[in-house]
Amino acid sequence: MPGLYLHIPFCKRKCPYCDFFSVETLADGRLTAYPELLRQHLRRVADCGGQGPFDTIYFGGGTPSLLAPETVGSLLQAAARDFGVTGDAEITLEANPGTVTLARLSGYRGAGVNRLSLGLQSLDPRQLVTLGRLHTAAHGREAVAQARRAGYANLSVDLIFALPGQTLAALAGEVDRYLDLAPEHLSCYGLTAEPDTPFHHRVQRGELTLPDGDFYAEAFLLVHERLTAAGYLHYEIANYARPGQECRHNLGYWQRRPYLGIGAGAHSFRDIGWGERWAVPADLAGYAAALREGREPCECLERFDRAAAMGESLYLGLRTAAGVSDAAFRERFGCTVAEAHPAAVQKLAPWLRRENGGWRLSVDGWLLFDRLVQEFL
Repeated sequence: MPGLYLHIPFCKRKCPYCDFFSVETLADGRLTAYPELLRQHLRRVADCGGQGPFDTIYFGGGTPSLLAPETVGSLLQAAARDFGVTGDAEITLEANPGTVTLARLSGYRGAGVNRLSLGLQSLDPRQLVTLGRLHTAAHGREAVAQARRAGYANLSVDLIFALPGQTLAALAGEVDRYLDLAPEHLSCYGLTAEPDTPFHHRVQRGELTLPDGDFYAEAFLLVHERLTAAGYLHYEIANYARPGQECRHNLGYWQRRPYLGIGAGAHSFRDIGWGERWAVPADLAGYAAALREGREPCECLERFDRAAAMGESLYLGLRTAAGVSDAAFRERFGCTVAEAHPAAVQKLAPWLRRENGGWRLSVDGWLLFDRLVQEFL
């Protein structure tokens, strides 16, 4: 069954390291008008033969927690009306500490949200300033406590590591503070200076220095060792979960399952032929105009041939601990991974392992992922 992604491209203040599409303006009415555009877009796709029901729904951003609970509820009702939503659907909402209260979180829970993703990023006050976050460490801890009081039993938190000036000892303390919060899921990302972000410009001007590759590797392994020792599964390069609490929506991405992206800047994957990737341009005015004029707001980015589909299946699947099943690969493409890429399998032998009928990368291989996976592309 497909998943649904709704992009909410609004923030109180855009973080200097973020390269996702979002705008800071909240006072000009665009946030208030935006949900109706999402409802129109859902109805348009349904009228054009879009398939349901959805078994995962994900509100991402931006800052989805700027939406009122009743607005989130109305969007879920629209999805159920136009496509259907399974009874056990995973419904995730991203929220930033400082934008939520107990009443607001309880409202989201009542609207149908059953998984909360809190953008803590750090519990170090100095690093929160470096990251340009609006909330404090106390706000972060309080948001977790409020989420528990609101009834969330599936809570994810974000951690950014390899921060400017960070030591391994400081990172170890950071991980321990996160473990004290006992989340069901953690998304752990190394900080990067993405092109055209304020962080990137500061690095280019010499105003900001990020840790080198050696520190990044040590930090990545430290997080891995601490979290797996605490019982978390390192089920994808940047994601950890208690057994059974893996993010089903994101697993759909890595398993190359179809999903519908709604909203300005959202992407979709259609299981047509060897697969198609579509996107809505990151343009609020253009998105509104297309819907108002009855035009398709999405654009096709890529239609895959067999070779490209095989490469992407390996690129996505090898990000996960489950890896790529030879049986599933053969069913889809008519050959095994080794038959399709004999030279790559041999070359990557130090990091690529065949286990339980499939192929997976070692944790050390994940550190070299971008380089290693090129052998399949």
